Amino acid sequence: MNDQTPATPQVNATPPPLPYKDRSTGLVVFGICTILLGCLAALCVPLVLFGQAASARAAGTPTPISTLLPVVSIYGVLAVVLVWLGIGSLVARRWARALLLILSWSWLIIGVITSACMVFVLPKILAKGAGGQPMPPAAVGIVAAVTAVILGVFFLLLPGVWAFFYQSRHVKATCEARDPVVRWTDACPLPVLGACLWMAFSALMLLLMPLTGHAVIPVFGTFLAGVPGMFCCLVLAVVWGYAAWSLYQLQQRGWWLIVAALCVLPVSALLTYARHDVIEMYRVAGYPETQVEQIKRTGLFTGNALSWIMGLSVLPWVGYLLFLKKFLRR
Repeated sequence: MNDQTPATPQVNATPPPLPYKDRSTGLVVFGICTILLGCLAALCVPLVLFGQAASARAAGTPTPISTLLPVVSIYGVLAVVLVWLGIGSLVARRWARALLLILSWSWLIIGVITSACMVFVLPKILAKGAGGQPMPPAAVGIVAAVTAVILGVFFLLLPGVWAFFYQSRHVKATCEARDPVVRWTDACPLPVLGACLWMAFSALMLLLMPLTGHAVIPVFGTFLAGVPGMFCCLVLAVVWGYAAWSLYQLQQRGWWLIVAALCVLPVSALLTYARHDVIEMYRVAGYPETQVEQIKRTGLFTGNALSWIMGLSVLPWVGYLLFLKKFLRR
């Protein structure tokens, strides 16, 4: 009987190709860039304060710090969020990729809307100039060119690049491979999570309004200010917060609550602005007269322009809610 030594199986020295392309380097690069954007947002806080202080000295009318609180708070929160998400991208966390994708698309949509509004607003502002004096044609061209470059880079190009990168299936697979733990961002689809985050942000802004002293709410033909306005802000914040939490759990009651609010709130505002000029709301809120005049010069709040703006702004939300309904539990 001849002993035969079994053949040794050959070991392939090269591993089989991965089903995705590793994007760890790209996550590091975009993470660093996101942190830099957060630092830029943080730099805007003192710039806003110094700029407003210089403007107040030039106009001779001091501006209350409460007037700047919403803008400063938004820049401060944005700086913290961007730095936090940038660090998450550096270590390839799946929650960071999901939130950066939502932020990028939101940023891009806001950029498109802002750019479209500036097409109508900027010519009117430049035509009247500072203090009602028309600007020279050369200055108008320079201001328009600089504004177009800023809008194109910071509101269209950058968010488009961020959305394109984090939308990639290779980036998604890389984060899931390096961070296999199920995170809170995986509890619901990203379109639903984006709506929840926006409603939660709106609730926080409503809670901030009483602190600024500008809690003025249009309610069926009148403006609620002072204690009634603060109470109304608190109620709306609770409603948005509950709707966000319910929608995050994919419950239909949150969806129906948002639909009901979108039916009632625009009607309430339209009835109010049919009887009162929106500039009156800013005066009731205690804004300085110089800022009120700047708002008037935009031309957005004259005639029935505001009604058109409010009506058109509700339509995208209605379409988005109809799109979200398929993700909810029956």
